[in-house]
Amino acid sequence: MSDIYILTKISTYYMNKYMNKNFLIIGIMLLVGTVATATAVLFLFPYQPDQPPRTDDTGSTKQGVQEVVNANNQFAFELYSELNKTEQNNIFYSPYSISTALAMTYEGAKGQTADEIKSVFHFPESKTLRPNFAAIYNDINKKGKAYELKTGNALWAQHDYSFLEEYTNRVEQFYGGKIANLDFVEETEKSRQTINTFIEKQTNNKIEDLIPLGSLNALTRLVLTNAIYFKGIWKWEFDKSDTHDQDFKITPTNIAKTPIMHMNSDEAKFNYADLERLQILELPYKGEDISMLILLPKQEEYYDFVTDKKVVYDYTLEDIEFSSKTLEEYKAQMKKTKLDSISLPKFKFDSKYFMKNTLSAMGMPTAFSNADFSGMDGTKNLFISEVIHQAFVEVNEEGTEAAAATAVIIKETSVMPANIFRADHPFIFIIQQKDTGNILFMGKVVDPTKQ
Repeated sequence: MSDIYILTKISTYYMNKYMNKNFLIIGIMLLVGTVATATAVLFLFPYQPDQPPRTDDTGSTKQGVQEVVNANNQFAFELYSELNKTEQNNIFYSPYSISTALAMTYEGAKGQTADEIKSVFHFPESKTLRPNFAAIYNDINKKGKAYELKTGNALWAQHDYSFLEEYTNRVEQFYGGKIANLDFVEETEKSRQTINTFIEKQTNNKIEDLIPLGSLNALTRLVLTNAIYFKGIWKWEFDKSDTHDQDFKITPTNIAKTPIMHMNSDEAKFNYADLERLQILELPYKGEDISMLILLPKQEEYYDFVTDKKVVYDYTLEDIEFSSKTLEEYKAQMKKTKLDSISLPKFKFDSKYFMKNTLSAMGMPTAFSNADFSGMDGTKNLFISEVIHQAFVEVNEEGTEAAAATAVIIKETSVMPANIFRADHPFIFIIQQKDTGNILFMGKVVDPTKQ
């Protein structure tokens, strides 16, 4: 039903109800203003936030999907290792979200810039990457699930800047990254708020203010975004009445009281393995398409009556090898097991990372300096100014809610005009003897209107 039709019907209603001409005019003006505002806001978005477009996964294969998954997982552990060097507190992120945003960026990279991004994210060749990334995206967004899981991509472009259609069409075709035009030059703050609002709607308001004030400016030419949202209910829920405040050992000497959930299920069997240095447990969500893996270093002591010896395990996360390869080795040893009890803390926190330095350290510094994104616009004037990632997670007795978003901010190199001298700001001046350079007078002009 068109806005014009709606306007006509409501106008007729007011005409019949109110004979006062002035009131009728005011009513119609308000209605037109409301419709115009709503339409204007809609046009700022590339698509309805809750209706991500389908991508072209023609040519995808099971093997190809696995290659892309392996690449994402390898990046996930390498990023964890890099973040763990400096992050002393909780860590939480979506490697899928970051990989997706940088895959769209990679599509416009050339030369060393492309090589470095490909190396850091372990992307396969483009003929494999594109259709299989599309297949994963479509699978995430499939309907009729027992849980909520969705993702969406977008390109936010400076309205009067020319990007290559080949680039924008490819990103839309394989990543669902439809383009929306904004004005970063004249309406920087409005553009920032538009992108942030779109991300908020995509993540059920869990990711707010992704792009902080000051991140965009008049040199911003493109912002690439990904958002992902998940909400799942445990297949076997924890009983809230069994949750109690108990000790959580941050370190042997730093003990915190926190709500610990407990489960004693007679019917459930879980994928589980008790390994040399850790226990690994899989908790499924309803639908069993999604699950949570928990890798827990062993910390316990007991007396073994068979060997007549005291057994002590005192491993920490630093003693556990975490990589995509070792994870597969751990998972291969898991078996359906009846556990006497499961205890897990409730937790909820946000995280935010400005990833320029992190990704540079991982091997892609060129993208942030002497970049070549000529695949986007045909020039070498663009570079990544920042990659921002924000995530949210809440785990409780019912299940898990998690959301994340990534923004890649691309700006144009500022070119200073040549042979122009404009003393329109404070300056120092010197009066000297030209032949010797002897300074006779020296001063500073801050306000030339004052005497």
